Amino acid sequence: MPSFDIVSEVDLQEVDNAINQARKEVEGRYDFKGSKAEIQWDKKEIVLIAEDDYKVEQMGSILQTKLHRRGIDIKSVKFEKVEEAGGRLLRQKVTLLQGIDRELAKDIVKSIKDSKLKVQPAVVDDKVRVTSKSIDELQSTISLIRGGNFAQALQFINMRS
Repeated sequence: MPSFDIVSEVDLQEVDNAINQARKEVEGRYDFKGSKAEIQWDKKEIVLIAEDDYKVEQMGSILQTKLHRRGIDIKSVKFEKVEEAGGRLLRQKVTLLQGIDRELAKDIVKSIKDSKLKVQPAVVDDKVRVTSKSIDELQSTISLIRGGNFAQALQFINMRS
């Protein structure tokens, strides 16, 4: 029986490349010369550290631009509130959103069921598996989900016929 999976994944190598490009741009910009500004990454979250709100905001903008150019959907990252880090520094955490949580999975399943397509969605771990007898129905489901306004970036993998 034909099926596919709906997932939310981020290519960590592309994120690494985007962060390295953002670091180089921050190091080379005139308005950052002589100031404490850095981008840290520990494979789970990105931390922006700078001396004032302007620099944190600019670093966030640079990071978003680099991620977008590397093909990472901006919905895949979540910018937290700017907080004080001590020593007159400010910190902003940027979380990578990976995997579909239960609430988003429920929204996806509800959206598919409300469309009256002849498919069976099922939540499996951190993905949604959609099965049907017809590949055309599966392709219609993909179009439906792409057109939907979900909180995370979604990808479609493992199309089996």
